[in-house]
Amino acid sequence: MVTQATSLSRSGLSDFLIQRLSAVVLTLYALCLLGFFLVNHSIDHGSLTAFFGAPSMQAFSILAVLSTAAHGWIGLWTVGTDYLRPHYFGAWASALRMVYQAVCGLVLFVYAWWGIRLFWLVGS
Repeated sequence: MVTQATSLSRSGLSDFLIQRLSAVVLTLYALCLLGFFLVNHSIDHGSLTAFFGAPSMQAFSILAVLSTAAHGWIGLWTVGTDYLRPHYFGAWASALRMVYQAVCGLVLFVYAWWGIRLFWLVGS
């Protein structure tokens, strides 16, 4: 039996709400970017730097990065617990699932660290 030890919130309802909220944040972020590119016809490095360097856009971008990491973790955790089971992998299933989750967690941590660092450096 799979335990909830490595889920994001240890509650299926909370994970569901986090995933839906992060999807809303990512949709709004995509619409914001789409609106920027549709309104500005002559985009150069200076206009992009000004756009992403604005404190509100930096905060929104960091929120989008964290939303992507949370959304990704819940989705990848669900895939791991659904498909890396003893039924398919026998006695190695738990160890394989832990390695899979560790790799996913490391990749998402690096993504979040890199993304936050990137948007903090834009304003510098």
